[in-house]
Amino acid sequence: MTTHNDVDVVIVGAGPSGLTLANILGLQGVRTLVVEERDTLIDYPRGVGLDDEALRTFQSIGLVDRVLPHTVPNQILRFFDAKRRLLVQMAPPDARFGWPKRNGFVQPMVDAELCRGLDRFDHVEVRFGRQMQTCVQTSDGVTVQFSDGRDPVRARYLVGCDGGRSVTRRLMGVSFDGTTSSTRWLVVDVANDPLGHPNSEVGADPRRPYVSISIAHGIRRFEFLIHPDESDELADDPAFVRRMLAQLVPHPERVDMIRHRVYTHHSRIAGSFREGRLLLAGDAAHLMPVWQGQGYNSGIRDAANLGWKLAAVVTGQAGEALLDTYDVERRKHARAMIDLSTMVGRVISPTNRRIAALRDRVIHAASVVPSLKRYVLEMRFKPMPRYQQGAVHHADAAGPGVSSPTGTLFIQPRVDTRDRQNVLLDDVLGSGFAVLCWSNNLRAVLGDAAFDRWKALGARFVEARPMTQLHWTGHDDADVTTVGDRSGALKSWFDVYTDSVLFIRPDRCIAGACIAQRAPEMSEALVDVLHLTQGGGSDSNGHDSDRAVLHVAQSATESSGTVAGTP
Repeated sequence: MTTHNDVDVVIVGAGPSGLTLANILGLQGVRTLVVEERDTLIDYPRGVGLDDEALRTFQSIGLVDRVLPHTVPNQILRFFDAKRRLLVQMAPPDARFGWPKRNGFVQPMVDAELCRGLDRFDHVEVRFGRQMQTCVQTSDGVTVQFSDGRDPVRARYLVGCDGGRSVTRRLMGVSFDGTTSSTRWLVVDVANDPLGHPNSEVGADPRRPYVSISIAHGIRRFEFLIHPDESDELADDPAFVRRMLAQLVPHPERVDMIRHRVYTHHSRIAGSFREGRLLLAGDAAHLMPVWQGQGYNSGIRDAANLGWKLAAVVTGQAGEALLDTYDVERRKHARAMIDLSTMVGRVISPTNRRIAALRDRVIHAASVVPSLKRYVLEMRFKPMPRYQQGAVHHADAAGPGVSSPTGTLFIQPRVDTRDRQNVLLDDVLGSGFAVLCWSNNLRAVLGDAAFDRWKALGARFVEARPMTQLHWTGHDDADVTTVGDRSGALKSWFDVYTDSVLFIRPDRCIAGACIAQRAPEMSEALVDVLHLTQGGGSDSNGHDSDRAVLHVAQSATESSGTVAGTP
């Protein structure tokens, strides 16, 4: 019998990963409880950079318009040497996923919007001041006990989003492999930005490397390396903090300080992201240095990857084996981000002047090579998700030298529909599965059986065309939306690949791609790798009808343009 303390998913931790995951599950009708040991959300800045993938995820949960007012889009990051000569500049110009690649942001305000977003759902609850003490797995669920002695909660799955000191990870008994740097940094957050410009800089000065970052709303973060002979107590002294600030601002005594603290960098990853019905996400799963601003964003990627899979399993659309693909897909990419962030930190923070001088000469020499300069300017070094295994199916290559887009994120240009102009593509694709083809009869290409299978899963069907063909009605189908390629970005994408039919997952990763004639075969293969059930839509607790009604209501809201970030 279902009680008030029976839910589908318990999320431990009301940080960005947990709150994003809760919104994803909420949109899919999954009964979710978020528990947070603190009495409130953290109210001071931690993460300071959002990337395009994170904003795309916030778009998918209908909150991007609430988040954007707390961001600084298209933020430039400049690296200087000891003589303040420009070493490297990062100012990526494109927005292939629909949003700028670099954005400053105020994390407490964004987290608050994610939390307020949960007010939309009667079936999602957040309880502050509740600390998980222990949990016990059985074959069909998890029983969670709390330190306040209140009645335990029964759930089908538990996700630990409870930070680097994760209780969930300890209860799972998995390792947290990696290193903790011996280098310490003083971080100082100030209001009423004494510099006032919208961008950020890193001073690779061997005397004392520093960072200056514009966040938003007049908040700026300064960071300074602490030398080995400088104690934590000294670094905590307001006079020392003012001496550090004096290197960058003319009147450090007038700075409106929010907080300051000393921290170290960690490069760690959990030995497993899943043990049975217990899973990890965010800092509980991995920690990385701040140098690429990817700690926060990696946690959002975790939520985006895990959320749709967990919802599919809970609602009966997919078998439990789908959850195994979460670790398979996220581990490699998280590891790559950790390695990149660690490497960048080593490059910019040496205090040996001879090593720093050699680094500067190498970087200055490389900067005169146009291809290398673009590589850095456009952040092409940033590892992008590309799944070779997991919830994807790689068809046989079409021939030598032909690459496949399977396992990568699909682009998000702006498109026109018959009744809307200049909308982001994801707002047409919806929040679930989608099947998209280039200028072809999608029902005929798939065949009735495959078309009906994806329709039963709630998939959206989209035919992309040149703008010249947008209003041609020869392929009109009540279940297929026609979009016009207003910028030419879609054709340019299809120009690169031979594949013309794409099966797109809810996290906008391409699960499979093929030429038109192979679409039925690809569809059948994806049923296996996605562990889709034949009927789908019901779980062991019999909550299928309620969830179906809610999901239809959410889909209708999305199609009206009020959930995702429409103009």
